[in-house]
Amino acid sequence: MPKKNILLIEPGYRNKYPPLGLMKLAQYHGPEGKNDNVCFIKGEDSSAFEKNWDRIYITTLFSFEFSRIAKTIEYALKVSGGERKKIFVGGIAVSLMHELFAKEKRWEGIRFITGLLSDPPPKSLQLRKEDFYSNDMNGKPVEDMIPDYSILDQIDYEYPVRDAYFTYASRGCVRTCRFCGVPKLEGSQRDTPSISGVVEGIARKYGEKKDLVLMDNNFTASHNFQEIVAEIQSLGFSKDAKLKLGNGRSLKRRVDFNQGVDARILCKNEMFLKELSKLCVSPLRIAFDHWGLRKQYEQSIRFAHKFDMNKLSNYMLYNFYDTPEDLFKRMELNIELNEELGIRIWSFPMRYQPTNLPNRSHIGKNWTWYQLRSFQIILQATHGVVSGNPSFFKYAFGNSTNEFREILLYPHRYIFHRKWFREHGGQGEFDDFKNHLSRMSESDKNELLQYLSLPENRYLAKKNGNGIRNFQIKKILPFYKRATKPETEEIYKLQEDIRQQSTCTLGEDEFVEDAGLEDNE
Repeated sequence: MPKKNILLIEPGYRNKYPPLGLMKLAQYHGPEGKNDNVCFIKGEDSSAFEKNWDRIYITTLFSFEFSRIAKTIEYALKVSGGERKKIFVGGIAVSLMHELFAKEKRWEGIRFITGLLSDPPPKSLQLRKEDFYSNDMNGKPVEDMIPDYSILDQIDYEYPVRDAYFTYASRGCVRTCRFCGVPKLEGSQRDTPSISGVVEGIARKYGEKKDLVLMDNNFTASHNFQEIVAEIQSLGFSKDAKLKLGNGRSLKRRVDFNQGVDARILCKNEMFLKELSKLCVSPLRIAFDHWGLRKQYEQSIRFAHKFDMNKLSNYMLYNFYDTPEDLFKRMELNIELNEELGIRIWSFPMRYQPTNLPNRSHIGKNWTWYQLRSFQIILQATHGVVSGNPSFFKYAFGNSTNEFREILLYPHRYIFHRKWFREHGGQGEFDDFKNHLSRMSESDKNELLQYLSLPENRYLAKKNGNGIRNFQIKKILPFYKRATKPETEEIYKLQEDIRQQSTCTLGEDEFVEDAGLEDNE
């Protein structure tokens, strides 16, 4: 049978990790598999029109990237000459929103694949009798393939995390959190086959990698937790491990449990942190999804510190059932732990969006649009990071829950250009605004928030208060005008100083890829 031409496409969004699903499909179709001609592109590459493709695979990631994914599917239709039967679309977004994709009339005939490719290839890929390789029922599941790293050299895009073994020690999760898509994507928790085979296979085919990135959803819940830790050690990732290079140099290795570890398990027994401390974990990522987990989270941090694990990263869900006060207290607790224990916790607030929503339009019942946008602007100056520095934290977020809530009500130019308005040429105007705000009651402030959050009042250059009867609100609205271009140009340099103060110690690979900081809705 002649070689088939296989096109793999990742949409043109920015993301942190290479597409494992496409890398495994490349192995299935590549030189050690079906020996097809495999090409990988990112975005809409015009060179793809130069060849006739026998099959096109598209991966998807975040559900809120629906518009970009749709653009990629339309592009694939053009590349295929309109032959829908050649196009296969899978990945996270398709699995979470399968009905939305499948009901699009313009995409009728395209195969939308849900879940993991853990069955024999023809079954996983929904192949029909007339499709090539439809008789490969005894073939190894694509999910179990060694990822093909060589396809990453076919694109110019540089993934922030690349020099690493990407694998899983377990799939699924023991939790069924309502905000999470894992139960739908992967089901209940179970261990995968030995990770040694994947790591050794990658090293043999594509050379040794510096780091080990485990994509598990809840690694600490594994029944074989201690055995897996021992296996990771045996693979060369013990504490302070280094990868020796041929030129006599060496690189410090690290293990990254990328999806974070579960404080509700870590707090039960110090054994978990004692075991993890045997590995070159950097950083240790722990989720802190709501204030109700404070005791479990704090105990986990203290155990980590006991075993000298002091480089910590923290995911914080917000915009779910929490309030702004709940979020502030969680951020503040990290500052207090930093000061008490002499550690550094970098926090990454993660804005909740329903997993079946094709955009970022969700507003939690205890938040308003204006508050969410204000918080987003605070984080823009720090690339989404809540610094562990106490003075900077208080400067950006306030000294108390009341101050934080007040900051979320500020005009957005006062937030983004806060140094100018608090310390330099805009201070007089800012003081006037604060005086007006101090005269407002809590009900006035809530009414103002609701007004600013109305779709017709978002991003307006002028706030004239038409239709507003509340005198206090009419009086303060002129402060909510947009900054002029000359004003923005004059004060932007000062904002750059804030960026440097807050994020200079973190590498690009530490920033989360779905913070939505550039999303203006």
